[in-house]
Parts: sequence; structure tokens; C-alpha cells
Amino acid sequence: MDNPILWIIAVGAVIVAGASYALWKKEGGRRVPDVLKKGQRLPEFQAVDEDGNRLSSTDLAGAPAILLFVRGSWCPFCSKQVADLTAVYKEITDAGAKLILVTPKPLETTRRVADIFGVEFDFWLDESLAIAKQLGIFLKGRVPDEQRKEYGEDTLWPAALVIDADGIIRFSELSKFLLDRPNPEKLLKVVKNL
Repeated sequence: MDNPILWIIAVGAVIVAGASYALWKKEGGRRVPDVLKKGQRLPEFQAVDEDGNRLSSTDLAGAPAILLFVRGSWCPFCSKQVADLTAVYKEITDAGAKLILVTPKPLETTRRVADIFGVEFDFWLDESLAIAKQLGIFLKGRVPDEQRKEYGEDTLWPAALVIDADGIIRFSELSKFLLDRPNPEKLLKVVKNL
């Protein structure tokens, strides 16, 4: 590139791209839907536990809770997130909080990880993805082809919420990318400060 104008254009493009990326990263990547923003009341929704019992988000009243919306055992990032949470699980429950994983399908792999570490995560199932749609974290056609026979083709965007005892969202974060997840220590800190 002997032409100085081409150099100026190239450098300008790099600066604009870098600034755009920095702004996107500062804003947290994917935006949190309005219904999940800090200070909002957790919307009422229905789920089913691993034993088929019907549950409601209103059942969480009276104690803080961490809700993690995870895609399934087919997702290595979700499985790692659950494994990482085992390190702070006791501190979360000692702070009086519940830890609930909401998933489109049962997480056999995740349950095994929880059993190995001796933790009792609660699993709430959203098999029809009605909760994901209601909360604005539904992802159409994002399950890998090789997993679709068991899990279907649709899933959810990974998200983490901390709810206080009155049902108010005190922390809300969607993964910036499908591979990142909130640091478990960050979730624990929010719970301890409630």
C-alpha cells in the first residue's frame, strides 16, 4: 500500500471497528430484555420440576434465588458453568438463597456433576420454551444439528438472574457470547448483599 489515502482509510476502518467492538462489549453485548432488567418484578411463569411437579415463579417468594437459564447438557459452556457453581454452592445456600437452573430439557450431565460435588441444584424445566419466549431469551433454530433429535431445534439464550425475597430482580445478565457466563463469585456477592 504505497498510497497514503489507502493507509488512512485502512487505519480509519480499524479504529471504527475497534471503537464499535469496545462500545458493544461495554454495553454487555446482547441487551437484557426489559422484563428482566434490574429493579423489575420477576414475571410470573410456570415450570415443571424433574419429578413432573408444577411450579410457579411465585413459589420463590420469601427467599432470595439465583436463576440460571441454561441451554442443556449438549452445551459444554452450560455444563462448565454448572460445574463452576459447585465451588460456591454452599456459600449461596448458607446465605439463604436457592439456586435454580431453568432448562429446555432435563440436564442428566449437569445432574451428575451436581451429584459428584454433593450439591442439590433445583432444576426447572421449560420444555415448550414458553418461559424463554415470555422473558425474551428464546432462540429459534440454534440447537446444533447433531443434537436436534433429542433436544429439538430451538433453545434459549443463557441468562443469570438474582431475585430478592420480594421477587424483585437485583441482578440480570445475559451472556455476551454463547461461551461466556457470569462469574459465580459475582452472583454470590449479589446474594450476600441482599
